[in-house]
Amino acid sequence: MSVAYELLWRLLHLILSVQRALFAWFRGWFRGRGSWLSRWRWRAASTAAAASRALLAPAAATGAFAFHRPAAAGRKVAGGGGRWRRDGKSLQKLPGHVGLVVVEEEQSYADMASLVVWCMAVGISYVTVYDHDGIFKRNNSRLMDEILKQQQELLNLDCFKYTVKFADQEKTNQVLNCQSTLNVLSSEDGKTDIVKAAQKFCHLVAQKQKKSTDMDMNVLENLLSSTNGFPDPDLILKFGPVDSILGFLPWQIRLTEIVSLPSHVNISYEEFFSALRHYSDCEQRVGK
Repeated sequence: MSVAYELLWRLLHLILSVQRALFAWFRGWFRGRGSWLSRWRWRAASTAAAASRALLAPAAATGAFAFHRPAAAGRKVAGGGGRWRRDGKSLQKLPGHVGLVVVEEEQSYADMASLVVWCMAVGISYVTVYDHDGIFKRNNSRLMDEILKQQQELLNLDCFKYTVKFADQEKTNQVLNCQSTLNVLSSEDGKTDIVKAAQKFCHLVAQKQKKSTDMDMNVLENLLSSTNGFPDPDLILKFGPVDSILGFLPWQIRLTEIVSLPSHVNISYEEFFSALRHYSDCEQRVGK
């Protein structure tokens, strides 16, 4: 048996030696033809890559959250505010509250302002802007200035028909007093806000103003300061490569539809409206 194994090993070794010799001979034979051979290999690789992209593109486009950037999409849309109002009415359902969640390193105030203005123009009443590090929240005055600028540029004369206001967490009675309300949040308004709400309730119990059995969903929601006066988000538009919303309102998004987009930077109105159309056409079973 050992003799048979030794013969088999010698045979495999002989085949490997012959293969190496053939490779060396072919390499020497093609040495003078390296230029055209390299071009041929490059063209073959390019053709194969193009073919693979052509085969994969239709499959990717059919994904639930695959929205590709149109090649020549512009920021302005013919028809202005009238076009946007018609677009909003053409949808079977329109989200009342949209969360704009940025999970990418680059933040663009101009593009975020455009998204807010588009939400206003199609008839969305509540908009929440979120990034985990709170960059937009710390610079909300800059974001507001950019929104006013974008209103003038995108809506032209129609800008006076639309108003936007930052939700004042200290004066929650002002939240409902305008057509579109904007809330700007960070990670501290997520889990941290739930902890603070629990602490408030414990304090009320200690002061004998509440009983421990009084705690229910409505009581907790009233104690949450980050969204007091806001309904739960109907739709989240997540921008960036990370498959996570990084702590965005964990209590309020039990039944929220989430649509992922590549980036908010240089986003077009067509991409934005495609996400709204996806929400309009999807079947929501409300947890059933």
